[in-house]
Amino acid sequence: MGHLNLPPSKRNPRQWKLLDIVSAFFFALVLLFFLLVFTPLGDSLAASGRQALLLSTSDPKQRHRLVELLELGHHHQPIEACPADSVDHMPCEDPRRNSQLSREMNFYRERHCPLPDETPLCLIPPPLGYKIPVQWPESLHKIWHSNMPHNKIADRKGHQGWMKEEGPYFIFPGGGTMFPDGAASYIEKLGQYIPVTGGTLRTALDMGCGVASFGGSMLKEGILTHSFAPRDSHKAQIQFVLERGIPAFVLMLGTRRLPFPAFAFDLIHCSRCLIPFTSYNATYFVEVDRLLRPGGYLVISGPPVQWPKQDKEWTDLQAVARALCYELIAVDGNTAIWKKPDGDSCLPNQNEFGLELCDGSNDPSNAWYFKLKKCVTKTSSVNGEYAIGTIPKWPDRLTTAPSRALVMKNGIDLFEADTRRWARRVAYYKNTLNVKLGTPAIRNVMDMNAFFGGFAAALKSDPVWVMNVVPARKPLTLDVIYDRGLIGVYHDWCEPFSTYPRTYDLIHVAGIESLIKLPGSSKSRCTLVDLMVEIDRMLRPEGTVVIRDSPEVIEKVARIAHAVRWSATINDKEPESHGRENILVATKTFWQLTSSSS
Repeated sequence: MGHLNLPPSKRNPRQWKLLDIVSAFFFALVLLFFLLVFTPLGDSLAASGRQALLLSTSDPKQRHRLVELLELGHHHQPIEACPADSVDHMPCEDPRRNSQLSREMNFYRERHCPLPDETPLCLIPPPLGYKIPVQWPESLHKIWHSNMPHNKIADRKGHQGWMKEEGPYFIFPGGGTMFPDGAASYIEKLGQYIPVTGGTLRTALDMGCGVASFGGSMLKEGILTHSFAPRDSHKAQIQFVLERGIPAFVLMLGTRRLPFPAFAFDLIHCSRCLIPFTSYNATYFVEVDRLLRPGGYLVISGPPVQWPKQDKEWTDLQAVARALCYELIAVDGNTAIWKKPDGDSCLPNQNEFGLELCDGSNDPSNAWYFKLKKCVTKTSSVNGEYAIGTIPKWPDRLTTAPSRALVMKNGIDLFEADTRRWARRVAYYKNTLNVKLGTPAIRNVMDMNAFFGGFAAALKSDPVWVMNVVPARKPLTLDVIYDRGLIGVYHDWCEPFSTYPRTYDLIHVAGIESLIKLPGSSKSRCTLVDLMVEIDRMLRPEGTVVIRDSPEVIEKVARIAHAVRWSATINDKEPESHGRENILVATKTFWQLTSSSS
């Protein structure tokens, strides 16, 4: 057969292939442009692209550069909003992250924080339909359903009086699993055995609190209850508690000491908290003993107290209490009440739990990421008088200098000067800076650098409660705060706080830069931007921030305030105050996600 003689091509096959690729790429770009601009696909791709950008941790250098620009005021756009599914995000209690960890002693339900470079630099949005919260005291009984539309507790526990949905609200009748008829009648029964009224008891800890029917009802008795529960299957229980205006904190009794000082609480309460007090050689009972003030009361309702099929657990619980010389005051149905001895435990040399007294090297108030000890804290290991009956009754104890203040040089003089200073400052905040303290607009308050609790003490006549935070790297003065009849926790502000978003009406901090500095150094351990983004996460829309520091620091804070969408003013300090200070007062604007960013 003959061959066809085709004209030779002017381009070789390799050149044709390259031209085809370039042409196809060009037409693909044109098609993609039309899809993005003229179809709904563009909106969804843009939103998903923003989420991918926010959640990316692959380039810490880019994150560091953005932080630098924000601190210098060179980044003029607000920080991006986080994705819509992050409205309830708590960085250190993230179930997706923590579910991979060990279940032993509930380690996986404790705090486990991401590194700053692993944390998206974005602002947590409110949920769709969010409203400014119901004000106190009405909020004790009802909150907006749309602010936390989680029906699981209402569906499962409504018949026990926890909460129920009613129109646009969640309603809180005041019941609980162990007191379905209401916490008020339950507390009245407790009053037959312990001094609920009269000011003898002031600080209480409610372990596994549910929606804090107990803590809410104790307020009218003048008892300030610090309620806690983990982030668990009852979705958002602590979020409900804080929305109601009741003191609360996300926390788990697992492998570490709870972040409170020794002998802090006058009363510790467990109503079906299901803590295995006698497991692990009674380690959890020993931790409760560390926290309970000498002469204080321990109340356990529910399992294992006279509970079916839990005879051994109930016998063991009574045995460990006897080993520590607790007096069993009463067993009323499924409720047991003990009184802790005023002095050192009478722990014998031999006991079935192998318990021993701690040696002199143990600091019982060291409780920030501190592993649980299996030894019993000696009352005599802490200087001062702090037993029930030796400290003044409430409210006198608020202004009486506790003997534990003596741990600091000139501690009593420092205490009294601090009390006077904050009385002046709070009056200035109210009368000159027009901070809404004392009005129904402010109920949940946080002091991020509390020292002796002077700021909180100055609010004694206001309808507020204050979470007093003592930074873990500063002098451990939280015991003084509890001796005054106030509450608080240890915390390191280079980590996120264990609370839900939008839980505080006012956040106050004196010396904000000191919270991120190495002690005695000018070097920062973390960034002011990350700290202010965390403050924004905790603050309710239209909430207030009061920050005082040197003029240079406040100028930097003001630049970042713009980036986190706060409306801020810089003010002079009080005329009577010494030193170089300015005061920034800011309001968090009420913004919401747009449809394109959700």
